[in-house]
Amino acid sequence: MALKIFIILFGVILVLWGIYRMKTDDAFVGKTQTKKNIFNLFVFGEASGIGQFLGGILCIILGIIAFIIK
Repeated sequence: MALKIFIILFGVILVLWGIYRMKTDDAFVGKTQTKKNIFNLFVFGEASGIGQFLGGILCIILGIIAFIIK
């Protein structure tokens, strides 16, 4: 039970940190922030803002599924 709640909270933290990183990160390529974020995703993977955001969403979904399945 505690692990499921921890996974959901960790997912929320990753989503919030990913949003912050997407707004503040800079990249070598791209004029718009969206293109910079996509470039960072391809270069850095999970360490990029979008990667952390998507990883957080995945953690939240897995935590909810774990509650449903038991």
